[in-house]
Amino acid sequence: MTPIKIRITRLSESTHDVPLPLYATAGSAGMDIYSAVKDDLVIQPGETVLVPTGFSMELPLGFEAQIRPRSGLAIKNNIGLMNSPGTIDSDYRGEVKIVVTNHGKNDFIVRRGDRVAQMVIGRYERAEWVVVQELSSTERGAGGFGSTGTSHTHRK
Repeated sequence: MTPIKIRITRLSESTHDVPLPLYATAGSAGMDIYSAVKDDLVIQPGETVLVPTGFSMELPLGFEAQIRPRSGLAIKNNIGLMNSPGTIDSDYRGEVKIVVTNHGKNDFIVRRGDRVAQMVIGRYERAEWVVVQELSSTERGAGGFGSTGTSHTHRK
């Protein structure tokens, strides 16, 4: 697998101690993203905050970065990302910030260099609408939420 090249920049000299996004293992789909807070950041229960990362990037046209929660933070600390997955567009050049929410009952502390999210790079397609009088039919039809059942024994 040949990696794509993505331009990245640190936003200040003071963030050189914070790792840039990094794959933890050879099979990781997402890169860990690290906190660049200056001081410990306390997130109270029910609170949502923006966590700085200290970097900006230049994604190639046709690519996006999806920001996703880390499962360890979710299961151990009830920490999630409010807009998950968050999308970073190829024309965005500002600092990547992570929208972190404390769904737990206790304060959660984000420290400098903590892994706070993961980022998956992917291609996307642009769509063009084609207005028609009717759509093709399917077995499911207009069946909505839960219409296909929860197990194979409940399907028609």
